[in-house]
Amino acid sequence: MKKFLLALLIVFATATFAVADTIYLRDGRQVRGTLLGFINGQFVMRVETQLSTSPSTTTTRRRDDIQYFRPEEVERVEIDGRPMEDTRYVTRNVQVTLDSNWIDSGVFVRSGQRVQVSATGVITVGRMRLTPDGLQRTDPSAPLPNANEGKLIGAIGNDASSPIIELGSRREFTADRNGRLFLTANRGSFADARGAFEVQIQRERGGNFREADDLDRSGGIRSRNRFPGGPGRGPGRSERDIEVPGNSRGVDAGIDVRSGDQITFTATGTIVAGQRAGTVGPEGGRSTGFGSIIGTRPVPTAGVGALIGYLRMLDGQNSQPFFIGNSLTWTAPADGRLYLLVNDDNYNDNSGAFRVHITVNR
Repeated sequence: MKKFLLALLIVFATATFAVADTIYLRDGRQVRGTLLGFINGQFVMRVETQLSTSPSTTTTRRRDDIQYFRPEEVERVEIDGRPMEDTRYVTRNVQVTLDSNWIDSGVFVRSGQRVQVSATGVITVGRMRLTPDGLQRTDPSAPLPNANEGKLIGAIGNDASSPIIELGSRREFTADRNGRLFLTANRGSFADARGAFEVQIQRERGGNFREADDLDRSGGIRSRNRFPGGPGRGPGRSERDIEVPGNSRGVDAGIDVRSGDQITFTATGTIVAGQRAGTVGPEGGRSTGFGSIIGTRPVPTAGVGALIGYLRMLDGQNSQPFFIGNSLTWTAPADGRLYLLVNDDNYNDNSGAFRVHITVNR
């Protein structure tokens, strides 16, 4: 039994020794210990043992101090038994869904560090399938309006003014600032999205070769850029101007709202709401004809041709339409995408357009 325990201890000690960090010097020496980093142009190691391969030296010297080695002295370096090249990058895998907020990758990058991103997988929106390279078309309401719709994109930090990086299925870039890496798909609407991109992130290590994958730095939340031209106007407030044609059954305002957001509408202009109603403003005209009798218009109590709106909610269903008119301050009852239209049951003979200024406060 004693012999067995002794053998087990020898095996354990050998295994522990084998995975120590080792610097192989050009003069034949091997220095083992804990590699602390690359500081001021030198490898820094807490030395535990120093071995000599010289035939005249047969003893192993035990040491416990800090030593510095210039690169020209070093032939190669192993960390935990692996070549240093294999430990050059911190690697993390993350699933990126199309949600109301950007996905925090958990990877903290520093300015000047190189980052490699590769991605696979599919996000399905309705009948549309998005890959990390996106579609061969653009989405004006997406965070990057001129990039492929649905393409994998990233940003460093939760500051809305930080640049957005096109990533796609494969990209290497150099970080221009410190912060957590956030990821999302380049699409304005996140309603009815299913599936995820499988993303692998490799971040170059700093001078500390034992740097953890997650540096335990708070990433916070980065909200999706819901408003082209909105960043820089201050957190919690965004504005947008859109046009609502009189013959439209629903104009995508390009705005994803959250429950509790306060939205202010100001509308001007006129439309022709058919031959009977004629020219009307955002308040609408007097209800006439068959639609006024049986209430077939989206908002039966509002005038014909009036400006109205609704939300397309996350489950794909539309909310109850609401009256806007010339001006309205409205609190969103749910998360969803905002649509505007005119209150009519026959759009074929309509013309003109309303101009609507929208302000969102969070």
